[in-house]
Amino acid sequence: MPQRNHGFFEHYEELIGTWTRRLRNRHRAEDLAHDAFVRVLETDQGNVQQPRAYLHQTTRNIAVDQFRREERRAQLELGMAGQDEEGRNDPEAYMHAVQLADSIEKVLAELPVNCRQVFIWQKLEGLSQAEIAERLGLSKNMVERYMIRTLRHLRERLDLSAS
Repeated sequence: MPQRNHGFFEHYEELIGTWTRRLRNRHRAEDLAHDAFVRVLETDQGNVQQPRAYLHQTTRNIAVDQFRREERRAQLELGMAGQDEEGRNDPEAYMHAVQLADSIEKVLAELPVNCRQVFIWQKLEGLSQAEIAERLGLSKNMVERYMIRTLRHLRERLDLSAS
């Protein structure tokens, strides 16, 4: 029986060490490595010629995505509270923005990973459906379905129908 993981697991400790040094945080490095292994195992590995390089590139991509998401969230929180002079001085508006961002994050966590990824890449990072489809190896139609499902779920769970 062929080895399904193409030798990915033999690079686990190296991956943890590399990202612990880069992030200066072993726990975050372990989380990142876990996410990378999940992504690698969920994708078609048939064409992977260099498992070590593929794994490190996948990890790097996830780290960049997480960094962008954190940056985007910080910008969103600051931007929503600081749109104008009135917003900057309104702690209630700021807290509402932070609570809304937290609620959205929790509700998104209830969805499958592809739905979350499509939403984050399209709404927060501004990628087109074609770009997302290419990244995930899906059709544009499937990306659109994931987005519709995600928006419907957010609307239902956050009661955004009155908005």
